[in-house]
Amino acid sequence: MTRNDRAIPVLVLMGVSGSGKSTVAGIIAGAMGWDLQEGDALHPPANVAKMASGQPLTDEDRWPWLDLIAAWIKDHTDKGLPGIITCSALKRSYRDVLRGDQVVFVHLAGSREQIGQRLTTRLDHFMPASLLDTQISTLEPIEPDENAIVVDVGGSPTEVAADIIAQLERRLES
Repeated sequence: MTRNDRAIPVLVLMGVSGSGKSTVAGIIAGAMGWDLQEGDALHPPANVAKMASGQPLTDEDRWPWLDLIAAWIKDHTDKGLPGIITCSALKRSYRDVLRGDQVVFVHLAGSREQIGQRLTTRLDHFMPASLLDTQISTLEPIEPDENAIVVDVGGSPTEVAADIIAQLERRLES
């Protein structure tokens, strides 16, 4: 799919832990046939250990991780390959590292109650539910000048993915 001979952008599925980034990204990648990279897999072991012990990451912890995510995005956009990567991208300054002409941020937004409930049922993830409040307080909302889509996570993951795909298709038609 192209628009004006430009490849469809790389999507950065963003939001706090438990918002459904990995699940929704997998559904979209499967439906669209796009490359998928789980951003958490790019964290250095020290970051994973820190989060698993209930300690929030600092900006200094995040910069090298964000650089790896930005490199993945740049590789795809340079090659004209669409893709999806998950990344919390909680602050504008983090998104600035990842930003590019073909990058669309997809913020999976929900209430603390919705996301907290999801975290309590999630298995096999290093991020404890105890860090949710820290993530929510760190989150800087998408600003009007950012190339972004904001989607409510109140529906099922399939419904959320369908909403994102529909919004992307409308963007391509305009």
